[in-house]
Amino acid sequence: MTSIGTGYDLSNSVFSPDGRNFQVEYATKAVENGGTAIGLRCKDGVVLAVEKLIQSKLLIPGSNKRIATVDRHVGIACSGLIPDARHFTSRARSEASSWRKQYHVPIPVSSLADRMGQYTQAYTLYSSVRPFGVTSIIGGVDEEGGPSLWMVEPSGVSWGYFGAATGRGRQAAKAELEKLDLPNISLEEGVKHAARIILVAHGDNSGKDKDFELEMTWVRLDKAAAAADETEGAAIVKGYGRHEEVPKELVEEAEKEAKKVLEGDDEDDEKMAES
Repeated sequence: MTSIGTGYDLSNSVFSPDGRNFQVEYATKAVENGGTAIGLRCKDGVVLAVEKLIQSKLLIPGSNKRIATVDRHVGIACSGLIPDARHFTSRARSEASSWRKQYHVPIPVSSLADRMGQYTQAYTLYSSVRPFGVTSIIGGVDEEGGPSLWMVEPSGVSWGYFGAATGRGRQAAKAELEKLDLPNISLEEGVKHAARIILVAHGDNSGKDKDFELEMTWVRLDKAAAAADETEGAAIVKGYGRHEEVPKELVEEAEKEAKKVLEGDDEDDEKMAES
């Protein structure tokens, strides 16, 4: 069977003989060239973080956001083609607004992820369009499911996660996420872990020589109560969260701590190599 397009990648609606859709694979490759984006589902909220590579010294710090608010309780972090990400976010906002008008309540995060997955998948069916060159991590806190984290890929598939990573440094980020006990860490701890993971992913990818800006937001409870679960002794989050930027001083502190930890690890590795 063929391993390259050889004519089967000219149309979005054609499968290759071995059952591959090359246009979707090319879109996934475009995502892999973007900055790393991660999401952490903590016990009391969700943290979203993005590595924004600085392409020019003339860029204004803090501009060209990669994380956007969809509804008051939901945020989206994207990696891949920025224009595609903006269109994806705009559609997500329309879905959230439509849900409010029809049902008079905020949209559950899982329902938003499902709708956006269906919308993305529609762009893999027709030869007149191309797939989205973006993978989006959707995070929020709702009354139905509490803290919730989903990832929508260019193929349209959407999965629920405790920790998700995409972009250039996704492999290193996933390895670090798997070491964490995510269901039992607090939001503040999640911010520190997110900063460290982005630094690890940045040092592990081909863009490590470039400066980057760490963008981070969280969704935490807004006037919500945590009631003890008598059966499991765990905390059940009830209510809707609020998506907002993590305070600048908290992000800077988390970055400093992460750099110290990584520098300490490097020194330990050098000592072991010498011995």
